[in-house]
Amino acid sequence: MTAAPAPVPDQPPTRTRYWVLFLLCLLAMITYMDRAANGSAKKAIMEDLGVKEDDFFWVLIAFQLAYAMFEIPSGWLGDTRGPRSTLLRVVLWWSLFVGLTGFVGTSYLGGVYLGFTALIVIQFFFGVGEAGAFPNIAKALYNWFPAADRGFAKSIIWMSARFMGGLTPMLWILLTDKSLAGLYWREAMWLFAGVAALWCAVFYLVFRNKPSEHPLVNEAERAEIDVGRIETKGQVRVPWGKLVRSRNLWAICFMYVVTNYCWYFLMYFLPRTMQTEFKSWTDTTGGKLLVALLAGCPLLIGMFGCLLGGTLSDRYIRRTGDRKWGRRLFGMIGYGGAGVCYFAAAGVKLADPDNLFLFAFFLVLMGFMNDLIMAPAWAVCQDIGRDYAATVSGAMNMFGNLVGAVSTLLVTGLIMKHYPGTEGILICFTMYGIVYFIGVGFWLLIDPTKPIEDHAEPVTTAEEEQTR
Repeated sequence: MTAAPAPVPDQPPTRTRYWVLFLLCLLAMITYMDRAANGSAKKAIMEDLGVKEDDFFWVLIAFQLAYAMFEIPSGWLGDTRGPRSTLLRVVLWWSLFVGLTGFVGTSYLGGVYLGFTALIVIQFFFGVGEAGAFPNIAKALYNWFPAADRGFAKSIIWMSARFMGGLTPMLWILLTDKSLAGLYWREAMWLFAGVAALWCAVFYLVFRNKPSEHPLVNEAERAEIDVGRIETKGQVRVPWGKLVRSRNLWAICFMYVVTNYCWYFLMYFLPRTMQTEFKSWTDTTGGKLLVALLAGCPLLIGMFGCLLGGTLSDRYIRRTGDRKWGRRLFGMIGYGGAGVCYFAAAGVKLADPDNLFLFAFFLVLMGFMNDLIMAPAWAVCQDIGRDYAATVSGAMNMFGNLVGAVSTLLVTGLIMKHYPGTEGILICFTMYGIVYFIGVGFWLLIDPTKPIEDHAEPVTTAEEEQTR
């Protein structure tokens, strides 16, 4: 193992790492744009296929299953071969299958009709492609940012993702409404796929796995990034046995189930729920845009929760030196607040079912509170994973999506199918609120000061971080 070089005080540092952060933020935006498009396009897709819209949740389950199953393999590739080649693979792969989604309901490809079963298969492979994006973003940030700034960097990533996820319902209306851009839903899908492919070309030219490999990074910036870092020489070998036996990692995985179980309603069910529950508002183009904007606002406002959670977590650690509570505290506040907001939204729907703005207000606030935990949760994976940050992040995201997202899509999908309208909303929101309070307890079991392997990198003290 080798220690980082000492700082070079007489040479002004370059700021290449912030261009890397910008590029990774664009990737986070594209992932959520392509994923959130499913929630907005499902009505048009299912109409073209002649299948009931309620059955679309099987498509979402196929995506989430694949997304979860391939998180750890993609994270392992990022740790052992570097995030550059892995991210190029995942983005090119998923852009291909987003493009193929635009062909369902047609016989354009060799005269073969792509029906509902084909849509499920295509979305499964879309999930395979998108798996590993965020674990490898975490690995890239671990390589490119000092420990004191990783919570902040992760907060910017999730802020970008939430921004585009929240904007997508309105963007979809702008692109597909006949009185506006007038694109058919297939054309919008092809446009989204093209944006992802374009990102790959720029990423290939700009990004390198580590600052030491980038020609635009000088010694001063490398010194800033590597203060206190000790890296393993040679190829990284993931300690699978230690990962499986880590109680810390299991606590992180169960904690992340809570977010996936309770939050995915906002992305996949809320846009359509808002349209059906407040139908009188959608008679005009302006009304459609308003409802779409309100449906996306939990993600749009949630991006400020992402930023605030990461910033406050890093600041708390710098001031107190207490990394354990610097991560835990804001996760517990976020989950507790999100649970209260779901209960409040259910109360509004029960007492005043036509109050669009108050209903939306509590869901927006819920999105904000949930997203306070995003940067601390992913920073914890870097804290305990270190050289294996992508694999640990992949494990968290895999377990969270496999147990949380798949179950909520299945459970929520069946509830909304058999109890449509207000009754289904009340059942779901009450269930989500209870699960969030359970999540507060899981945060108490997480200790970011206990890494998978102790020798990977020393944890800097509050005094050391304040001098940076």
